[in-house]
Amino acid sequence: MSLFALFPFLRWFRLITKQTLRADLIAGFTGAVIVLPQGVAFATIAGLPPEYGLYTAMITPIIAALFGSSFHLISGPTTAISIVVFTSVSHHAEPGTPEFITLVLTITFLAGVYQLIFGLARMGKLVNFVSHTVVIGFTAGAAILIATSQMKNVLGLTLPKGETFLHTWVEIWQQLSGINYYVLVIAVCTLVSALIFKRIFPAIPNLLVGLVVGSIVAYWMTKYGLDIELVGEIPAHLPPASIPDFSYSSIKMLAPEAFAVALLGLIEAVSISRAIANKSNQRIDANQEFIGQGLSNIAGSFFSSYAGSGSFTRSGVNYTSGAKTPLSAIFAAFILMAIVLSIAPLTAYLPVAAMGGVILIVAYKLIDFHHIKQILKNSKSESTILLTTFFATLLLELEFAIYLGVLLSLIVFLARTATPEIVTLSIDNDSGGGKRKLVNIHNKPVNQCPQLKIIRIDMSVYFGSLDYIQNRIDQISEKERIVHILIVATGINLIDLSGEEMLLTAANRLKQQGGGLYFSELKGRVYEAVSRHGFVKKVGNQYFFDKKRDAIRSIHKRLSQDICDKCEAHIFIECE
Repeated sequence: MSLFALFPFLRWFRLITKQTLRADLIAGFTGAVIVLPQGVAFATIAGLPPEYGLYTAMITPIIAALFGSSFHLISGPTTAISIVVFTSVSHHAEPGTPEFITLVLTITFLAGVYQLIFGLARMGKLVNFVSHTVVIGFTAGAAILIATSQMKNVLGLTLPKGETFLHTWVEIWQQLSGINYYVLVIAVCTLVSALIFKRIFPAIPNLLVGLVVGSIVAYWMTKYGLDIELVGEIPAHLPPASIPDFSYSSIKMLAPEAFAVALLGLIEAVSISRAIANKSNQRIDANQEFIGQGLSNIAGSFFSSYAGSGSFTRSGVNYTSGAKTPLSAIFAAFILMAIVLSIAPLTAYLPVAAMGGVILIVAYKLIDFHHIKQILKNSKSESTILLTTFFATLLLELEFAIYLGVLLSLIVFLARTATPEIVTLSIDNDSGGGKRKLVNIHNKPVNQCPQLKIIRIDMSVYFGSLDYIQNRIDQISEKERIVHILIVATGINLIDLSGEEMLLTAANRLKQQGGGLYFSELKGRVYEAVSRHGFVKKVGNQYFFDKKRDAIRSIHKRLSQDICDKCEAHIFIECE
């Protein structure tokens, strides 16, 4: 194992210059200011004291930057992960209690272990088989759940804990007459001021401005004797050391939920890093991202941080702010530490209603309306994945919604690979220049040989696609009465053992009918594999050809001369 594999940060350390340091420092400062209100909001969503969101934003990005592969990905607390952590652990302990915090640290550690194992096992490519639609549907559903969870803080209602999505809204409807309009005014002022500043001054951290405005309104109300609930002062110190619960009972209890957290975190991180890499022209190593995310969560669990992942908002801002290396994420973490140490006492004046207003904005921004509209308009299969994941998120357990979305995504992928494109080819004698080439008969209607069918399979022949391929071969032999079939194998990347067995059966059946199944232009590695398994020998070496013209010349000698004498198509040179 190379030194770069153990310490991937050595690759970009060499790129650091005075110019990149300056650019990364500016981007880091911007990221620190943005994550300040977000960290508090995300911790609230996760059912944790506000400081835990900031601790996560201090520890996680440093480790992920050092051991990941993306130059611009910023890891830390995220909305989707926060709500999954909350729903997973709130079944076992009261949110905000020491027991709850310990279990959150445990699930963070377990999620990190899963992610690290996936990375070390080089399983990064598995993310390619999970549609990004799963994340879009899940985050849209999570956004509505988050907004629902904040209704009690925005409207000043007392709602029972642990209720389902539908029961919560029924309860809200029944308590509409008890809305605290003073609390609602604070939330609305926070929300409106944040949106206005976002439109007029996009460079200013609008969520922070909204919290300041909401705090001023709340402070003014307290002057008139109104009782406004406050978040409370955040401790002005760095992340303290912590120890997850390593008891067998806790690990057994949280292991399934931790797998869902790990899976969602990996999909988020890799999807975001690749999206930004498309703009920055950087190559992303998914396996290294798995390792970086895993190590960041493992390390974070020992420093009072809960499960994190890549943040699209902060990563996007990091890129647009001019960040050049992962050092920007490290700068952001240290600058956040300095900010917390200096202004933490001011959070004592932060009203819960203002925090609720900010979280509503965060939830709204989670919904990717543009891609949802595109998916619903253009793809039925992706729409099914989207809607199923969305409604499962709202109505079922969140970890089950993730599994269901991933399972549907894999089913759609397998369904597509199970129906490979099988193209029928024939000779085009009118291609010009005296050239005779094979063309797709669906693109250009040309004459076909009545005794020889030429097909091209544009996908691997494996257990999932066997039925479809076998049905096409049977259709040619039984319905079209053609027993000589040539497979142009340029598009076949794999023939597994099940595929070999099916093709051998088809070849033997065609031989019994006086024909044969022929192969031309098999790729070298595919030919070597099937030869090693004895497939070539069982079918017969004389049925395999390096070039199409050699195959046609050989097969033509085996055709019925009586039929050739009556044929007027004259497809091949040999016909003349």
